[in-house]
Amino acid sequence: MTDVSQWREDLAGLGPTEWPEYVETRSGLPGPRANLALVGVVAERADPAAVEALLADGREYPAMCAAAAVARRSSDASVEVTARALAADERWRVREGVALGLQLLGDTDPHAWRSIASRWVDDPSPLVQRAAVAAICEPRLLRTSETAAAAVDVCARATRHLAALPAEAARRPDARTLRQALGYGWSVAVAADPGVGLGAFLALDTELPDVAWIVRENRRKKRLSTLL
Repeated sequence: MTDVSQWREDLAGLGPTEWPEYVETRSGLPGPRANLALVGVVAERADPAAVEALLADGREYPAMCAAAAVARRSSDASVEVTARALAADERWRVREGVALGLQLLGDTDPHAWRSIASRWVDDPSPLVQRAAVAAICEPRLLRTSETAAAAVDVCARATRHLAALPAEAARRPDARTLRQALGYGWSVAVAADPGVGLGAFLALDTELPDVAWIVRENRRKKRLSTLL
């Protein structure tokens, strides 16, 4: 039996309050990498009671699992509110859980996934904007011109929001986090359909320091450098 199958079987037999300890002991932390495969299983299997228990636990990995489970179900407007709040959590793994959960939503409901990214990218919080970029700039999901165009649009709008920030706000950690996501997101979006994205990327105003950094970082990515 594979680990994933075993996790599914085990979780099915646990009560909600037992989930936090189960996932924490299999988190891979402390260590260089969290167990993302288990995050995916929890996102698939957790019901509202399990999500509540994972969030109440207080530890970062259970909260990351809960965030992925919430985001995966955020086609429900009431659930989306919670997912958006978790996208601005101070813990980076929790924010990453939201992005992973949205990508899982994209596997099953591309329309909802694109719509959420399009709404979130105009949120006042750079961290929520970052979640939109990270969620939609996933190569496995960008298999049509429509999805590639949506990713380019999200990257372009997030870049405009970042460029419009006052100098002091642009130096804050949340803005730096958004800039980092755009530092790879553009290359993913453009590579998915160069006919859709290359013109938008080449039109970016590199007179602006943050935009110049974003362009430079993306040009270093092999998937884009081969096109240029």
